[in-house]
Amino acid sequence: MTTSRLARLVPVLMAALGAGAIVAVLAAAAESPRSQAPQAPVPAPPGGAPPRTGPPPRPPTHEEKAEAYFKNIQVLKGYPADEVVPTMQFIAASLGVECEFCHVERANEKDDKKEKLTARKMISMTQAINRDSFEGKREVTCNSCHRGESKPVAIPAVFDPNLPREPEEGSPEAKAPELPAAGAVLDRYLAAVGGGEALEKITSRVQKGRMSGFGPAEMPIEVYAQAPDKRISIVHTPRGDSLTAFDGKAGWLGNSGRPARDMSAAESEAARLDADMRLPSHLKAMFKEFKVVRPEKIEGRDANHVIAMNEGRPPVDLWFDAESGLLVRMMRYSETILGRSPTRIDYADYRDADGVKIPYRWAISRPSGRFEIRVDDVQQNVPIEGSRFEKPASS
Repeated sequence: MTTSRLARLVPVLMAALGAGAIVAVLAAAAESPRSQAPQAPVPAPPGGAPPRTGPPPRPPTHEEKAEAYFKNIQVLKGYPADEVVPTMQFIAASLGVECEFCHVERANEKDDKKEKLTARKMISMTQAINRDSFEGKREVTCNSCHRGESKPVAIPAVFDPNLPREPEEGSPEAKAPELPAAGAVLDRYLAAVGGGEALEKITSRVQKGRMSGFGPAEMPIEVYAQAPDKRISIVHTPRGDSLTAFDGKAGWLGNSGRPARDMSAAESEAARLDADMRLPSHLKAMFKEFKVVRPEKIEGRDANHVIAMNEGRPPVDLWFDAESGLLVRMMRYSETILGRSPTRIDYADYRDADGVKIPYRWAISRPSGRFEIRVDDVQQNVPIEGSRFEKPASS
């Protein structure tokens, strides 16, 4: 698997674990770290010198600047170092390409490719457009023109009668439907899962199942949760275990043979949402404002669409089945330097478990891929050692 393919797939794997996080190894997907050490022995250099070995590079932090951690940073100077890799992934998703489209593999700091020089110009161009034409608001991004293509389409498409079109003004289809109040939708969701009292009776949950989408074979997964908001997911991969955890205050990530690391603030916010065992009861308090917009079809069924908002943060889109009231889709966004990257979670196969309805299947989709988790076994109100959620001490 190429470095670029790994860089695009691992964050989706982390999203499947519940956080949408980015592991430290992905630092290599941007510009090479100044202090990078190889993760495995490499061929001996000329002159017979022994191959270099050493620990993997430490991940970038939010406190240090991009140019202090990565080599040859030009247009992203001054930005937090831990935002560089997510920004590279945003560019890759917008253009439908992988890292090697712009970068020399294993030598990301080099300027050998014309595409990398062009990318720098495009970053400067979009920043200038937003600064000069949109009062500094980020209205134009890579995706505004590229839409998944490396070369934007400059010519309008010809009329196609088979394509869906906006309904004409005054037609029955154009009439705005009567929308339910946001509070009523959220109350119905809480009732649909069993109600607040039933949720309070569940103090822990252990789920075991399978994850598909990361390679040809399914991988075993275990999810341990303890009320109110502790959670750890463990995927057993051929190369070892991948862990994503939230300890009730902050999130962390771990992989077999590598030191665990703290999540970024954005990653922890996503992990907190996933870890809340009583989310249906807490949704109203988690957001300051809710807006109900036009309903949509999901898997052929009507769904009420609610946008949950907090000032200064990206919104969270929620879709609730119009008939059952259950949450069937969540869309959340992570901020990057150049734009927002989406993560969509689809929930299905709700079943009763000790008086509470929970999904036995969920799928996580991002621009770089899609994963699905199917639960085979659920145990609730079983003892779970608190140490399971704690970040391991660095050796």
